[in-house]
Amino acid sequence: MLWAEGLAASFTSIFLLLLVLSRSPFFSSLTVAALYLLLALFRFEPVPASRTLQVVKPRGRLSVIAHRGGGHDAPENTLAAIRQAAINGATGVEIDIEFTADGVPILMHDKKVDRTTDGYGSVQRFTYAELSRLNPAAKHRLKHKYHGERIPTLREAVLECIKNNLTIYFDVKGNADEATEALRHIYMEFPRLYNTSMVCSFQPKVIYKVLF
Repeated sequence: MLWAEGLAASFTSIFLLLLVLSRSPFFSSLTVAALYLLLALFRFEPVPASRTLQVVKPRGRLSVIAHRGGGHDAPENTLAAIRQAAINGATGVEIDIEFTADGVPILMHDKKVDRTTDGYGSVQRFTYAELSRLNPAAKHRLKHKYHGERIPTLREAVLECIKNNLTIYFDVKGNADEATEALRHIYMEFPRLYNTSMVCSFQPKVIYKVLF
C-alpha cells in the first residue's frame, strides 16, 4: 500500500513537472503513461512475504546483523568473526566480497589489504596463495587472541555461516560480473541460501544479474 502511494506521488510529480515545462497535457500524460508501462514491463515479481520474513526476521526474532562478519570482537571478515558473531547472539552477518589476482572470491572490505592485514597493496595483485599468507588480525585490537587466522574464501565463509545458522548478507561493492558469477555458483551449491541470505549492492547491475 505504501509502495503504491509512493509510486502515485512520484508519477504525479513527474506529470506536473512535464506540464509546467511543456505546457502540453497530452504530451505530459503520454510520457507518464510510457514511463508507467516501462516500469510495469521490467519490474520483478515481489518476493513472497513468508520468504522475506525468513531473512529479515529469522526464527521469529528481530534481525541482529554483525557488520563485516562482526569485526569489533574479532578480525573483520574472518571465520573467527563469524563464529564470534554467533556467540554474541547475532542472527546474521554482513560479509564483503572481493577477488584475488587468480579470480578466487574472498572476504575483504577494502580494495587494498593495508588497513586490516600486515601486507600492503591492492587485493587484486595477490594470488589466493599469496593472500592466505597475510595476517587479517594484524591491525585488530584483539590481535593477540587470533594467531593463525587467515583471509577466508567466500565458500569457507558460507559454510561457517551455515554451521552457525546465520543469515548472510552478501555485500557486493565492485566486480559486478565476477561477483554475480561467484554467487550463482554458491547458490547452486547451497540452495538453502535462497531462504537464508540476501545480496546487497549499490550497483543495479549486480541485482539484475543475480535475479536473472
